[in-house]
Amino acid sequence: MIAGERDPASTAGLARTRMRSKHDALVEALTGMFAGHHADLAQLLLDQIGFLDQKITWLTGRIDDAITAIPAARGVDADGTSGPYAGNSPDAIIVPAAWRLDEIPGIGPDLACSIIAETGLDMTRFPTAAHLVAWAGLCPRTIQSGTRTRDGKGHGNTYLRGYLGQAAAAAARTDTFLGERYRRIARRRGAAKAQVAVARSILVITWHLLADRQARYTDLGPDWYQSKIDKTRRARSHIRQLEALGYTVTITQAA
Repeated sequence: MIAGERDPASTAGLARTRMRSKHDALVEALTGMFAGHHADLAQLLLDQIGFLDQKITWLTGRIDDAITAIPAARGVDADGTSGPYAGNSPDAIIVPAAWRLDEIPGIGPDLACSIIAETGLDMTRFPTAAHLVAWAGLCPRTIQSGTRTRDGKGHGNTYLRGYLGQAAAAAARTDTFLGERYRRIARRRGAAKAQVAVARSILVITWHLLADRQARYTDLGPDWYQSKIDKTRRARSHIRQLEALGYTVTITQAA
């Protein structure tokens, strides 16, 4: 249309995939007034999008260079060699830090670099994962004033919390342990609290991966709760029922 093609039928004929079956609806939607100044405005917007895409590509390259320049973020090859491009082989001793975070569901290469930019790579500043969670403001707290008690949100690092929120939202759509964790909590307590809980889990995983350079993420699978927690819960329930009848119960895991 910007180039001058204004015929609704011809424009609708350019549809692809599922939109091809909606040819008549497209013709009706495209029938209207699209003058030259509309084309100029549309081209102006496309030019702006192209300009921003170029800047994003340039900034992404600069971020990659900055991460690669940090010795602690580099990988180590099987022969002990460390450098900007080390750790890329399957037999590498240490995989680059951004790659290790990229293995977490919901985190991509760009988001991994953003998280590293906020947390740093030196986890000795945070004695435990709980310290990092509190620093990010993802630790639940209770605000009490007189007889009134309500839940509160810590101040923390808002940028890091935002990145983790993005990761949690993406992980919620996956068929993984984190995705199943989100769905289980969302059913009981709502989507907002489920997203915060998954964001906290992702940050705990991040702490472990950055604290131990040789650690790698291993997904427990979406059936972990069913195979572990539910089984234990059922066993406790049966034991309570037997104890209520006056029995003393001792259970042993079958071989």
